Amino acid sequence: MADLSIDFCGIKSPNPFWLASAPPTDKAYNVVRAFEAGWGGVVWKTLGEDPAAVNVSSRYSALYGKNREVIGFNNIELITDRSLEINLREITQVKKDWPDRAMIVSLMLPCEEALWAAILPQVEATGADGIELNFGCPHGMPERGMGAAVGQVPEYVEMVTRWCKKHSKLPVIVKLTPNITDVRAPARAARAGGADAVSLINTINSITHLDLDRMVAFPVVGNASTHGGYCGAAVKPIALNMVAEIARDPLTAGLPISGIGGIGNWRDAAEFIALGAGSVQVCTAAMLHGFRIVEAMKDGLSRWMDQKGYATIADFSGKAVANTTDWKYLDMNYQVIAHIDQASCIGCGKCYIACEDTSHQSIAQLIDAVSGARRYAVIEQECVGCNLCEITCPVEACITMVPQQTGKPSMNWTEDERNPHRVV
Repeated sequence: MADLSIDFCGIKSPNPFWLASAPPTDKAYNVVRAFEAGWGGVVWKTLGEDPAAVNVSSRYSALYGKNREVIGFNNIELITDRSLEINLREITQVKKDWPDRAMIVSLMLPCEEALWAAILPQVEATGADGIELNFGCPHGMPERGMGAAVGQVPEYVEMVTRWCKKHSKLPVIVKLTPNITDVRAPARAARAGGADAVSLINTINSITHLDLDRMVAFPVVGNASTHGGYCGAAVKPIALNMVAEIARDPLTAGLPISGIGGIGNWRDAAEFIALGAGSVQVCTAAMLHGFRIVEAMKDGLSRWMDQKGYATIADFSGKAVANTTDWKYLDMNYQVIAHIDQASCIGCGKCYIACEDTSHQSIAQLIDAVSGARRYAVIEQECVGCNLCEITCPVEACITMVPQQTGKPSMNWTEDERNPHRVV
């Protein structure tokens, strides 16, 4: 059976599944329930200076799919609203009772070295395994010069990271904001400041939807609202890209990454790990379905690893990074063409409509003159292999993209004679 245990920048955990810093890790009661369910670690909800933050009501909203499936989740909740003393006391007790689980403490303070120097020894005294610097919160706290207001300025990221390395012996994980043009800049700054790892992504600035009768966005607070932090399944593609950007950047390559953003099952976790993550953090899925989802996550990941011959998490961590590149290095001579399996086709015509109206008019609608029955066939000479028909088809594997033998060698855009800027 696969070994799911990890050593993430010196922090040991029985499995890579951690709860992210959020409401599920706000107090000992929640964290103990999580550990009982089998989570490998937690990042305790962000601590700050006293007096504690004060939250509003309501705090959450969502983007729904069919049957009220939550696709995206939005929140305007701030960091912990409990005192520093209570949080530190509970962290100490939980770590004492669960010594084999990873205990990371998230922190957010103004950019004053004295404040960081004061809190770090207190956190270290709890027995915690590491700290995570919250440089990503996009709402409420940036207005106070914290959260994303720090994460968006690489110089601040490096400065505060240096302070933490100076005043604490604990591993320092820097949590990055996605609300930035190039996530590599703060990641590089974190490494320059001595960070032991980075975690990403934090939530994305968002407004999910409006009450068009009251003309106010959700979540509603009185008669007003504000932008919040977007998370859940909808942000996973953005998170995967940013993780990959850091993993393949020469200036941050090898820097341990804790992947966050839309992880709801073992496959999501495996994808983050394959793109360079050494641990994964979960929040929204746990909030929607409860802590016991980790059972299926661990079981599914273990079974998949056994099937693929991966004995440890490290065996496939980063394995997809080498296959992730810039567009200009893709093979211009590679070609695929759509193929429709007539035996499984239900004749809905969605592929035809999509291709005819919005793509390359490469699917023919063939109508039997006698019965009027419709079937659809690919016009191969017109097909560019864009995948739209495969995506719109409601029947899995009915439409597949078949590689073609072009007889041409691999050639990227930098080598292509059609490129007016190629270097000869």
